[in-house]
Amino acid sequence: MSEPESVARWELTASASSERATAPTAGEELVIQLFDELRNPLLRYLLIFGIRAHDGEEVIQEVFLALFQHLERGKSRRNLRGWLFRVAHNLGLKRRLANRREALGAGSRRAFAATWPDPGENPEEQLLSRNRQKRLQAVLRALPEQDQWCLALRAEGLRYREIAEVLDMSLASVSTSLGRSLARLSRADGDDRGY
Repeated sequence: MSEPESVARWELTASASSERATAPTAGEELVIQLFDELRNPLLRYLLIFGIRAHDGEEVIQEVFLALFQHLERGKSRRNLRGWLFRVAHNLGLKRRLANRREALGAGSRRAFAATWPDPGENPEEQLLSRNRQKRLQAVLRALPEQDQWCLALRAEGLRYREIAEVLDMSLASVSTSLGRSLARLSRADGDDRGY
């Protein structure tokens, strides 16, 4: 567990049981379990919004605090995974807007794109890999924002129906968006299969 992750988990646990010295409730255990399971996927999703990693960590804290409060009020436990991504989506948009107001968009996406690991073994493979990544990232950046979100949520393993709920769009729109996006990425990658 990385240091920010362990600190975040500790803060989450501490805030959930700050007033009690008793064993965690079933709701608290569920929040901790979901935090352990979904923290990294949520953070990856939030990073496509162009927010900094530490801002993403703060958003995740807000998301799981909202989950704890949601469960404490006895609200629905149906599809909590989708619910968490929906809350993260909304809070991520708010954070991005606040960051843009502060910095007036100083190239956060370029900074994120530069953090991709370099898988190449030799210089030729590294050059080919970098060129491919730049081409695919250019296509990704050129996609409409909603298409980018659909792709990111699908990459995190959400089903089409869950993506539709998170982004508040129809199932057909999700399907169209993903098909169109994958076809563009496929063409940019030189794949003739299409989608």
